[in-house]
Amino acid sequence: MIFSNGIINRMCYLVSMSSKYKTTLSQISSMTGFASGEGSERGINWTWEVKSVNGKGLDLRFRIPHGYEKVEATARRTIEKMFKRGNFNLNLSINEPAIENRYTINHSLLNQLIETTTEFQTKLKNFGSPTLDGLLAVRGVIEPISNIESDLDRRNLDGEILKSLDIVLNSLAQSRIAEGTRISKFLFRQLKSISHLCKRAEKEVSQKPAIIQKKLRKQIKDLLELAPNLSEERLAQEATMYLIKSDVREELDRLNAHIDSAEILMMAGGVIGRKLDFLCQEFNREINTVCSKSSDIGLSKIGLELKAIIEQYREQVQNIE
Repeated sequence: MIFSNGIINRMCYLVSMSSKYKTTLSQISSMTGFASGEGSERGINWTWEVKSVNGKGLDLRFRIPHGYEKVEATARRTIEKMFKRGNFNLNLSINEPAIENRYTINHSLLNQLIETTTEFQTKLKNFGSPTLDGLLAVRGVIEPISNIESDLDRRNLDGEILKSLDIVLNSLAQSRIAEGTRISKFLFRQLKSISHLCKRAEKEVSQKPAIIQKKLRKQIKDLLELAPNLSEERLAQEATMYLIKSDVREELDRLNAHIDSAEILMMAGGVIGRKLDFLCQEFNREINTVCSKSSDIGLSKIGLELKAIIEQYREQVQNIE
């Protein structure tokens, strides 16, 4: 069997890459995960809950109690360093007992509510005047007096809350890696199935020359009956066009190359979701061309099987970071 230089080079490259990654297989992370954790400091208790799901980029949504905005800013920077993709929802619950049941009024929020209701009274005829007890009942207007006595206490508390968040985020990262490991096993099996079907398609193509020759002779015969004075040049053109339209070897070669690229990406690991998704588009492009060119029932069936498996593969790729 004789191989072209291009094929030999690609085979050598794949052998070198597979040996390289055999002992250095990197981790693949899912974008789906959940983690939670608790902490306490000087009678103040808190709970972190972090959930991540699939996303095109990195989208962070926080639910942080009033007064802990600095915690949110630092937490945002930490997550941006640790993760690259996913929609994150972070909820911080604080149980901060009030001192002797003393409370204070959030005048800024109260004034804002008064201005808003006054504006509605002006615009809407039937809008009634708000009552004081109604305004004070709005969440956040009356707040318990914090037992944090100084800025130093506040910084220490924020630091402890952020330390607990680091533990929760590491737990989330491990959860995403565990899910990514399960997904990657499935993806490798799917790639193996795609490769097997490609071999079947190549075998089917190798058995087609006799069929193509038979169909070509019939078409030439039909052409000569319709146009007996047809030139040899025109016949050659028709034959060439038919052979080009029915030849899918180039598409199968490209499909095999894309399979190799996907395997190398998955063995390398890391943030590969977007690249794998792009390869899925290339898979579909090649197999759609194979199906459109094919005039053989056997090859068409293989093409449909390939499309189904590629779609399953892509569905799981959507979960990869």
